[in-house]
Amino acid sequence: MYPFFTPKSLRVAVVLLHLKIRNFATIKEVEVDFGSGFSILTGETGAGKSILIDAIMLLRGDRGRTSLVRSGEDQSEV
Repeated sequence: MYPFFTPKSLRVAVVLLHLKIRNFATIKEVEVDFGSGFSILTGETGAGKSILIDAIMLLRGDRGRTSLVRSGEDQSEV
């Protein structure tokens, strides 16, 4: 991720380029590279779309829950 500044508003925007998740919910380990532009998550029910969104929400400051640590593991990483 890298921040860039918009001169008119002076707000900081963050672009997610790469996401690595380990021992999070049902995910043992996964790495996702996001291309430039707009990314869309698609898949069947149970494919893990909501789990990826939960991981991204942690990156933006949401509170983690112990229930999101993969069963049998001590910690998860995002």
